[in-house]
Amino acid sequence: MRKMVRKTFRKGNDRLDHILAKPGMAERVAEIREASAREDRIYAMNLATIRKAAELTQDELAQRLGIDQSVVSKTERREDMLLSTLMDYLSAAGVEDAKMVVHVNGREIELDLRSLQHHVQG
Repeated sequence: MRKMVRKTFRKGNDRLDHILAKPGMAERVAEIREASAREDRIYAMNLATIRKAAELTQDELAQRLGIDQSVVSKTERREDMLLSTLMDYLSAAGVEDAKMVVHVNGREIELDLRSLQHHVQG
């Protein structure tokens, strides 16, 4: 007959703390989380990707902007535009946290576009 061994109950956070205390484990978890965040990011090829993610048609976005649908279409195809035009479009699409990510010398730098908008308008 087997003797039953009763394990002591550990709270989830205690167990997690125990696991993360192992050498290199916290760093490995941080690497995995960063990789997951990169994979979850949607890379917009154009403004239409953002509009579609917001589940808006060109007509609906145009109404929000107070412009004609054809202007939205042209804006989505443009290769160059003013920052104020971009911010108006993003705001109308419901973007709450507009940022641009650039890579410089192997470092990822995140630029808050709203802070630039104030400088442009001010």
